[in-house]
Amino acid sequence: MSYTGLLYVTKSYYTTPKGEENTVLKFLSPLHKASRQISLYFEEQMAGMELSPVEGHILSYLRSYAPCPIAELVRVFGLKQSTLTSMLDRLEKQEFIARELNPDDRRSFLVKITRRGQAMANRLQGTVDDLERQLGRQVSAEDIAGFERVMAAIDGLTEVEVRRKR
Repeated sequence: MSYTGLLYVTKSYYTTPKGEENTVLKFLSPLHKASRQISLYFEEQMAGMELSPVEGHILSYLRSYAPCPIAELVRVFGLKQSTLTSMLDRLEKQEFIARELNPDDRRSFLVKITRRGQAMANRLQGTVDDLERQLGRQVSAEDIAGFERVMAAIDGLTEVEVRRKR
């Protein structure tokens, strides 16, 4: 059977929308669901901030890694160049970021976070920290170790480096 649509998590097993059991996705479907739940949670938390969760995530990333080339943001966030450019345009218009020519490659730009962007990223980090603390109260050290093993297995099996070392 070949099915490329999203799978929905049920009580103890995973089924396709047609009701066919698919035990292969014991990891990927729950990870996808959790990722979506986190995104929707942050969307609710960010209501009134004039930022989408992805734009907030970009600011949070820039808080730690700016200045960085646009190509790095495309790779890290998995967005099309045109989609990212639109988001960067909005963030720049709100004075959260600035773009400047890359001195190492004059055909590309570096994205820098502004003071205003840093302040917003710090505010967003508080929301992230709150969720992280709440999650930490819900699980044991053993649960975290198991989760870390699953994430390490994904890392090892895919051998994909999302953020390349500079």
